[in-house]
Order: sequence, then structure tokens, then C-alpha cells
Amino acid sequence: ASWRAALAVRDAGPPAMLRSVRPNIVQSIRAFRTPDLQEAATELGQHFIYANCANAMTKGEVLEAIAIAYTFTKQQAKNFDPLLDALTTTVDKSGPQPGFVVVLEGLPCTQKFDKEARETLLDVFRDAVDFWSERRTPYRVFYSFA
Repeated sequence: ASWRAALAVRDAGPPAMLRSVRPNIVQSIRAFRTPDLQEAATELGQHFIYANCANAMTKGEVLEAIAIAYTFTKQQAKNFDPLLDALTTTVDKSGPQPGFVVVLEGLPCTQKFDKEARETLLDVFRDAVDFWSERRTPYRVFYSFA
């Protein structure tokens, strides 16, 4: 029965697919496709942010890819704390937000960006999700590993 529900959601189109996901979450991209997430965000009038981290090898390169995706300055994403501040307070001060669909694609697992660094980065996004949840703003983050 659950596969029928999944097919019905898929066939209803990207916005329905996105609505089937909690409005404030950090999760693996799994069966979702980036173009579908982008289409759903557009149709729902939400920001779509895509950070391609597949070529990143270091924490600095991962943070730079995220800064570029969000159009943050390098300073705003030079470390995890300034990144969290930029994802939350800075964006909040710029005015009302319709919601966010964020894709962090190809997060590396290298010597200079290990499992611990990945988990810390995802924790930063979980904190951002909590921040936006308190403001009743959808903030969905999907990630994949390289």
C-alpha cells in the first residue's frame, strides 16, 4: 500500500512530492532528483539553493561552494559559526522569506573534510532549520555524499 501512496505523490508532480516532506528537515536526497526539487521550489514560490560540492576537497572549498550558492561573501562562510549566522540572522534581516529548498550535492569525505566535518556542517543546517521553523518558514535541506 505504501508504494501506491509513493507513486500517487510522484505522479502528482514535484510540488506534491515536496509537500510530502516535512517543511523543516535535513535529509539525504535519496530518491529525490535535483531538477524535481528545483521545479517544486519554483512552483511553490520558494528559494532554490544548489551547492555543488563534488569538486571540493577541503572545509574551505565546501564552505566556498555554499557561499557561492547563497551569494554570501567569503567572510560570511569562512567557518561554521559565521555560516550559521548568515543562514539565519542575516537572511532573516533581509525581509520575509517564502521558504527554502537547499541541495548540498556531493559533500566530500576526504582527509581535509572528514566525517566529523560533514556532521558538523549538517548540524549547522539543522540549527538553521530550527531557526526557520520557529518563524514558520519552510526550510528543507537535501544532501548527498560524493
